[in-house]
Amino acid sequence: MIASTPHLVRLEDVATFLGGSTPSRTRPQYFGGGIPWVKTTDLNNGLISETEETLSPLGLAESSCKMIPANAILVAMYGGFNQIGRTGLLQQESAINQALTAVIPDPRKLAPAFLLEWLNLRVGYWKRFAGSSRKDPNITKGNIADFPVPLMPVDQQIASACILATWNLGIEKTERLIAAKLKRNEILSNQLLFGHARFRQRNTKTTRALHWFSAPSDWQVMEIGKVAREVSTLNGSDSDLPVLSCTKYDGLVDSLKYFDKQVFSQDTSKYKVVRHGQFAYATNHIEEGSIGYQDLVHAGLVSPIYTVFQADAKMIDDGYFYKLLKTEKLRQIFAANTNSSVDRRGSLRWKDFARIHIPLPPVDEQREINAMLDDAKREIALLQAEVKVLKTQKRGLMQKLLTGQWRVTVPTPREVSDA
Repeated sequence: MIASTPHLVRLEDVATFLGGSTPSRTRPQYFGGGIPWVKTTDLNNGLISETEETLSPLGLAESSCKMIPANAILVAMYGGFNQIGRTGLLQQESAINQALTAVIPDPRKLAPAFLLEWLNLRVGYWKRFAGSSRKDPNITKGNIADFPVPLMPVDQQIASACILATWNLGIEKTERLIAAKLKRNEILSNQLLFGHARFRQRNTKTTRALHWFSAPSDWQVMEIGKVAREVSTLNGSDSDLPVLSCTKYDGLVDSLKYFDKQVFSQDTSKYKVVRHGQFAYATNHIEEGSIGYQDLVHAGLVSPIYTVFQADAKMIDDGYFYKLLKTEKLRQIFAANTNSSVDRRGSLRWKDFARIHIPLPPVDEQREINAMLDDAKREIALLQAEVKVLKTQKRGLMQKLLTGQWRVTVPTPREVSDA
């Protein structure tokens, strides 16, 4: 590889552009005909091989939609800050909606795979045009036309994109493995936490069927209030404790770090203290699964609208309890109880929460279940760390290759034939 710095040209100088549209939704015969129709939700910053929706030949003919050739790069112009600047490389001729611009590279000057990687490297570029204060942020075709692209020989562009494709393949394979293991672990959790799978000699065949779930006959089924108690300690004047928020997937998190801004009140004197080893849930959002276990700090604060409670360690293992509370089955139970609560304010207060029944194996079996699920969780965490490393390596490599700091030496036809 040799070091060099290519000069930048406007994307308009090395590509042409096409827009899209949406046929009338009042004409169902315009849809479902097998012609791929790409929307912002189909963009994955990679190859687009299929779409959520398709158009019929009639829908294409009677609308302003145009067919976009394969190998065009699609760029999202609006759809929220998470969508603006997202890209996709068409694998087949397709139609697109009006939120996208199709960039068709001049093959003599620009390789599609190279442009895709370059756009993904510079995703932050669009923020200067979208504007964080806009209600409906967007970029324009003019912004895309002005996008700066490094100009280097096409064969070197292709070679650089091929090197990056190796990292893409490793990332994609690992992410697919993570997705498969997450699905497997969800199934395993339900089997273990509700007694459908047992350890060693504990294969009790007889079960008790309840309204929401069934449990082995040698397990207890108890109200949450029998194994846990509400805790309500107000903060007072202590301003040093971190404020925590409860999320659907991650449980309790440090609010400032998670949201990267302050979303809580300046006055935290009436906030509740949640100590290490205690649980908390968002009383008004429990139906979404917003419940967490406090294992972050010695003590933190949560909003006054949260409910804080503590488990009886003699009767229930914290790890087992938390994993059970985070299952989809318990979320459904929370939602049903929220909808039927007396005050009908869309909340589930402790008195109603405490009456919910849960399956309860012996404590030693609870600990075995928790340990097995923790092992499975650690396995996924290792794979997620591997993906993070691969993405970091790829980004560093992209910076070198796509800016021309490193340039791949492409063999000549003579060198190839001699080899």
